Amino acid sequence: MSETAIVDTLSAGDVAAFLRHHPEFLTDYPDIAAQLTLPREQGRVASLAVYQLQSLREKNAELEKQLAGLISIAAENERLMQRVHELNLAVLRAGTPAVAARSVVARLAEDFQTDQVRLMLFGPIGLPPADWLVHIPGGRSQVPEFSDFMAHHEPVAGRLSAERLYRLFGDHAPEIRSAAMMPLGEFGILAIGSGDADHFQPGMGTVFLKMIAGTVTAALRRAQEVM
Repeated sequence: MSETAIVDTLSAGDVAAFLRHHPEFLTDYPDIAAQLTLPREQGRVASLAVYQLQSLREKNAELEKQLAGLISIAAENERLMQRVHELNLAVLRAGTPAVAARSVVARLAEDFQTDQVRLMLFGPIGLPPADWLVHIPGGRSQVPEFSDFMAHHEPVAGRLSAERLYRLFGDHAPEIRSAAMMPLGEFGILAIGSGDADHFQPGMGTVFLKMIAGTVTAALRRAQEVM
């Protein structure tokens, strides 16, 4: 069969498949490698070696970018862990439920860069009135807008409905662009709000929110045992 006939029976896909299965082919036939022309967005690369080198540089640059992102995330997680630790210590040092509650609110507002913090508690609480305290004496049945949230026992983050915002933040509701809510078991809800629409986003990790909720729930349970 002539060379022309062979070329006519082969497709580009056939050639590509052959080269994938025989990566050493161009090593055995360096003259062919030298004749290859590989198109690039910024002009042609006359050498396969130059093309491979450029590809490796691009891959390395992408890997370095990904590594920098991972390092940044790790550093932020370390800072968050330290803040959660300091929150735990503040609660442990508190001598009364009122002091513990004020410590939680102050820490969340300062260390977690939030604009508003609300502690919604059900039933008897034994805490004096405060602008951050939302008391629901009749229990969760009086806040049906949170029934599905309480049923799932998981923190949520993002934008809240206007009904939920007003129930939690009152006159400050229009200022809240994003928020995070944490269930506190049978005790109530802890909410933190921000004027930044991107501060709390759906899908963000909830590990630290769960840790915060666990600390506050434990403090409330301890206070209830003392009462």
